[in-house]
Amino acid sequence: MKTDIDVVVCEVGLRDGLQSIAQFFPTAEKIAWIQAEAAAGVPAIEVTSFVPATLIPQFADAQEVVMAARAVAGLRVDALVPNLKGAERAMALGVNSLDFVMSVSRTHNLKNVRREREESIEEFKRIVSMVRQLPPQQRPRLTPGLGTALGCSYEGAIAVDEVVKCAVALAEAGADEIMICDTVGYADPVLVKKVFTAVRSAVGSLPLGAHFHDTRGLGLANVTAALDCGVRRFDASLAGLGGCQFAPGATGNIVMDDLCFLLDAMGLRTGVDLDKLVSVRPMIARNLPDVPLYGGLARSGLPRNYVPAAQRAALTNLIF
Repeated sequence: MKTDIDVVVCEVGLRDGLQSIAQFFPTAEKIAWIQAEAAAGVPAIEVTSFVPATLIPQFADAQEVVMAARAVAGLRVDALVPNLKGAERAMALGVNSLDFVMSVSRTHNLKNVRREREESIEEFKRIVSMVRQLPPQQRPRLTPGLGTALGCSYEGAIAVDEVVKCAVALAEAGADEIMICDTVGYADPVLVKKVFTAVRSAVGSLPLGAHFHDTRGLGLANVTAALDCGVRRFDASLAGLGGCQFAPGATGNIVMDDLCFLLDAMGLRTGVDLDKLVSVRPMIARNLPDVPLYGGLARSGLPRNYVPAAQRAALTNLIF
């Protein structure tokens, strides 16, 4: 992972973006997508999900995709794991980060992973125990995500106390980082600040990340609110792919290209070359011709005479 960046962006299009699309995205093209985004400077990619292929055929090639991603120099390879069995498969392939999933909404958790929230927490504890049997230098990062933490299609508003309770349980179980997820795009900047501030107060210095969907057009506004709360890791999807088959009304993730431009315009270095990132989009369009793609940067391009954040920082250092 690069050290000269201010904010870590993680591409989740290959998992969250593809999970609800029935059309199989060819394995070779998934690998080319990963290689191209890594070459554009994206430091972390959630490349697949270790769920049974009978449930989501899109991820039947998980092993092949992970092995190819692991060969990309400098890339942090993440994978979603819903249970201990999935974690075992991911660890055997050398995944760098295990992205465990549970929902704060009881209803969504039952529909998505078919267990009670308390059972999910116990399952995460078993994963932690398994990981800790490895030497420290071989342990993957443990990054549980709290789905529907900012609202649920089934239950509506989610009590902040419930989010905090789940976050504390995961922190005490051994999480290295916690992702707070707006799975269905219910959040607004005021709610984001309220939830992230409460969780930060409860879990102390444990890193927090954010996963926003742009269902109602507030995704990037929510990013700025999370930045104000000290968040420095964000998930996003190239061209705004995404959704959840178990969350009615959920649409795509925030657009990776627009997120990187927002952060760069704010003077925050991501390590991403914006032009190279946008040039990856035709690969998605070619393989998913009937799926709508989103993004303001791709539509309008960079402003005239735009200077990237890294160059601005270098100029500032030279002057001062």
